[in-house]
Formats: sequence, structure tokens, C-alpha cells
Amino acid sequence: MAETPFAEYTRPGPRYLPIAEHGLIGDLRSVALVGTNGTIDWYCCPSFDSPSVFAAVLDAERGGSFELAAAVPARTKQFYFPDTNVLITRFFTEDGVGEVQDFMPVTTDGPGEAGRHRLIRRVVCVRGTVPFRAQIAPRFDYGAVPHTLRTVGGTVLFESAERSLALTSTVTLECDARDARADFKLGEGETAVFALDQVGEAVAPRGCARMEAEHEFNATVAYWRHWLHQSRYRGRWREMVHRSALTLKLLTYAPTGAIVAAPTTSLPEQLGGERNWDYRYVWVRDAAFAVYALLRLGFTGEAEAFMRFLTTHVSPCDADGAAPLQIMYGIDGRTELPERELPHLEGHQGSAPVRVGNAAADQLQLDIYGALIDSIYLYDKWAQPISSEQWDNVCQLVDWVCFHWDQPDEGVWETRGGRKNFLYSRLMCWVAIERAIRLANRRGLPADLPRWGQARDTIYRRIMDRGWSQRRGAFVQYEGGDVLDASLLMMPLAKFVAPTDPKWLSTLDALGEDLVSDSLVYRYDPQASPDGLRGDEGTFSICSFWYVEALVRAGRVDEARLAFEKMLTYANHLGLYAEEIGRTGEQQGNFPQAFTHLSLISAAFNLDRALG
Repeated sequence: MAETPFAEYTRPGPRYLPIAEHGLIGDLRSVALVGTNGTIDWYCCPSFDSPSVFAAVLDAERGGSFELAAAVPARTKQFYFPDTNVLITRFFTEDGVGEVQDFMPVTTDGPGEAGRHRLIRRVVCVRGTVPFRAQIAPRFDYGAVPHTLRTVGGTVLFESAERSLALTSTVTLECDARDARADFKLGEGETAVFALDQVGEAVAPRGCARMEAEHEFNATVAYWRHWLHQSRYRGRWREMVHRSALTLKLLTYAPTGAIVAAPTTSLPEQLGGERNWDYRYVWVRDAAFAVYALLRLGFTGEAEAFMRFLTTHVSPCDADGAAPLQIMYGIDGRTELPERELPHLEGHQGSAPVRVGNAAADQLQLDIYGALIDSIYLYDKWAQPISSEQWDNVCQLVDWVCFHWDQPDEGVWETRGGRKNFLYSRLMCWVAIERAIRLANRRGLPADLPRWGQARDTIYRRIMDRGWSQRRGAFVQYEGGDVLDASLLMMPLAKFVAPTDPKWLSTLDALGEDLVSDSLVYRYDPQASPDGLRGDEGTFSICSFWYVEALVRAGRVDEARLAFEKMLTYANHLGLYAEEIGRTGEQQGNFPQAFTHLSLISAAFNLDRALG
């Protein structure tokens, strides 16, 4: 292998692909985003919340990337190997067709494998001949830490102060002081393999020959198909539901059972805006909803793993008067998630700032208790009975909610414009107590049922009295206001109000008039209810799927089906969704988003049941 300097390679095409022009691969510890142009432009190693190795999606020049594509003009198409998270990007050229098969083997924590994190890119020429070009340009720690490059035998080592990666290839690599590059041509049936491994004291570099890549490919396909085989869903939208389930599984962190809200940071909710956040953490709410969606499909293992995460890392604290839970945790259960900005990165398409960490961890969001206890209730009902220790923790949470439900908080949308008496927070406090009462009655578990029942009923009366606006003819965002909020769509879904109650039907009509646009639903109007941030945002996709469910339960099944089918057209080419959808249908925000995919599953399930 020659260590020769070479001219700087200029990436073809636009500096940034749209957020939607990506697929996702992962190994239940971290993920990589792969663009439709064959470039990996987001990869954190060894875990979701580790500093990035490739982050060109946040800065085309400084972020680092792994480019691998046809070296001549080509049309591209991208798809998943059926029923797996193995991603294939095809290149159609004048002289042939080639493809890149991207995957990350899912390893067990057996001897020698616990610390191995491997990204394999297998290149295949399927017709004719195709020239390919690769450039591997890591930039460690969000592009802030320098690294060196050296070769040892057939291995290229990229070494920084904190992290080292080993690159092996079946084709000749040229290297300069920082990056590696290859130009090669494949004929029909020929293959080439690139493997990128994290290395350190516990894990030595190893090559990845063609036969080993074939074995790893088959093992990875088998793993995902075996996992998906557990699904009990047999409805009309099987492909979309199963893609959502596979995506949620990719967002789980196997060592602890944590489920991240999204695997990226700072992908903008509005191009050029400041609504850029780090979502690579465990939101109690999001993870609890994900558990519900996976339980619906029959995936009890993920629910059991998340319950272990809660028991191990998220036991209620005993702080006097303080909230017993944070709204989010690190994937290892840590509680400190300090937020900082990275001014050396320009942000996706110039959308600064890029943030790492999340200051919302210190917010008070009362709704998390309802989401969590509802998921525990369903786990006990559909999976296996909770333990006595878990019940003690539930009782501690419910006792706290009974005394503190009437506090103002920042709410489900994590506004930074001051605390209010948000109706959704009241609603989910009611859910927390109501589900705990159900669980205690069904299992005969000890509880202060008279006090719990009194608190539950008090919350109900408070919502009906102060959460209803006579002027709007609707339930509203916060007490004493007239602003509508899409989180209210959870009222019938949480069984707080009958889906055909006249007050609810009036609210549903008002939401449809104020916040719905071609089946897409805005969270709220930030002009009418300032949230402390500049700029606008797109429609919020979980709200759009909640709207589908609300229509179903109100008996408006034809409208619900049309709204659902329209929502499916906003998915990207692989069936993936970001957090929001922009005015012209573009994906906005971190990608892919657990919230969106779990709500798709729930909407499909309930719509199927209504259609019969």
C-alpha cells in the first residue's frame, strides 16, 4: 500500500443532501446515516451519544465523511434488504450497475466482542463494469480534535487522543497525513469490501476479507429477520409498520435497554433557525411511548429491557419536594447532560447553532409520570407482572404526583418561555394515578387507594372546569388561555374523555380548523403562545398520527384513513420520518424520530381494527 499524498477530493453534487435523502444502519449501540449518494455523513462511535467521527451532515467541510460511490455520473436508488436494517445504495451508470451494501453487525457481548464496533461497506458490481471512488476522512470529536494516520500491514489506523479507528479494504488504499482514498473498477460479479473498526486496548484491529464480509452480511440479515418474525401485526400497512418497528429497534441501546429519542443532534426544525437540539438521550416520555408501540406488536423483549433500565438507573430520588424523575437521562443512566454549542461547525445547510447535551434535562414536565406509569401498566398486562420493587417505585411516583400535580411546568413541548398550567400535564398526571389504581386493583397490590382516587377525581374536575374555553368551544393549551394545542388529541386516546363526548367533538373540530393542514398537524401556534424561541417550525408528525387516531375513535373512519394515507406520502424513500414536515413536504428536525414511528404504529393498529 502506497502512502502518497493526493489532491484534495471535491465532493460531487450539493454540499448537503436533504435530511430525507438518508438511510439508517446500526448495531444497537450506535448508528450511521448513509446518503443516497453513498456517503456516510453521520456516525458516532462507540455509542449514540459519543462524539462524532463523521459529521458532514452538520458541516460539509469540517465534519468528516466516508464517501463511496460510482466514479462516473450515475442515477442512484436506495432500499433496505427486505425485512432488515441492511441498506443498499445502487448506482446506475452507462456501462453497468453497482451497489454498496452497508451494515453494522449486531454483536453479542461474548469474549472479545464486547468492545467491537464495526461498520462494513460491501461493494458489488451486478451488471457490466462500474468504476468506484472512496474517500475516508474521519474528523474526531465533532471535528475539533486532530488525528494522525499510519499504516500497519494492510491496516490504516486513524488515531486521535481519545479514539482510534482501523480501516481495512480489499482494494489498494492511498493515504496522506489524515485521509485514505481508493479508485477501483469492478466487473460483473466482482466485489470489494471496506471495514471500519473501533480499536483499543481490548480490541485489536482485524481485516475483513470477502468471505468474512459475506458471513457477516448473512448473520446480520438473519438477526434482523429473526427479530422481526416476532411481530404479530398482519394488517394493511405491514411494510410501513415493520419499517417503523425496525427503526425503533435501531434506537435501542442494548447494553442498558435505553431507547433514544433520535440518533442525531442539531438537525434543524427550520433551515436557518435556532431550534436545533441534541436528541441522543433517553426521554422518559418518548421511551415509554416506544415501549407501548413495541408491546402492541408483540415485542416484549424491548419492554423488559427498558424496565430493567428504569429499575437500574431511574429509581425515584428522595429529594425533599423535588421531582423524583428527570425528564431525560443518558443512555447509561447518567443525569448530567450539560448543553453547549459547537461554534466551529456551521450546522446543516448553515443552520447554527450545533448543540451537544440538552438543558431541558432540568425542566419540570409533569406529563412524564403518566407516560411512564401507563407503559408499566401495559407491560404488566401484556408482558409479565412487575416486581414488588417496581411496584414500590410506582407508589412513590404516584404519591408525589398526588401532592404536586397542580404545579405549573414547561410542558410536553419543552417550551423555554416560562412555566404554565398546561392541560396536557394535568391530563397525564390523571393517567399516572388512574393506571396505578387499575394496576393495584387487578393485582391486589397495596396502595393508598382512597387518597389516590381523590387526587384523580380532583384533577378530572380541574381539567373540565378550567381547561375548557367557552369562547373557543374547546379544551385549550393551558388554564385561563384560548390557545389550542395538538397534545389535547391524547385526551380520548388516554381514555380521559369519551371520543364522542360533545365537548371533545367540538375540540376536535376546532383543532382541525386551527392546526391541521392537509392531514398535517402543527403542535400549536407559536405566535399565539410564545415559546421563548425565534422562528417557525413545521408540522409535528406524532401529532398528525394522533389526529388519525382521534378521528378513528370519533367514528370518522374514512377521514382517518385518508389522513393516514396522506401522512404515508410524506415518508422518505425508505419509509423513515424526521420529527417535523416543512411547508413543501421536506423532513425537518432530528432523523429518524422515535416519536413519529411509534405513533405511526399505534395509528395503523387502531385504524386497522376500525376497518375490520
